[in-house]
Amino acid sequence: MNAIQMNAELFRQLSVIAEDEGLMAKLLRYARRLTSTKPDPTLMTKQEFFANVDEALEQAKQGRVHRMQPSESLDDFLNRMGR
Repeated sequence: MNAIQMNAELFRQLSVIAEDEGLMAKLLRYARRLTSTKPDPTLMTKQEFFANVDEALEQAKQGRVHRMQPSESLDDFLNRMGR
């Protein structure tokens, strides 16, 4: 079954489920569980965030900084930094 066929079948099944409040509640609970299994790599705790800030400030105090050249684009700068 290709993506278009799966999409069509999903919408057919959703049209049946949409008519039953109980099934809608079950589907919503399942969908939330299904999508919550993918952790967001950008999330961090407050403590982790402030630890990163403190580390960056310490590096700056030690002179371990990188500066962009006046005519350099952000992409060029990041490429130069190896990211």
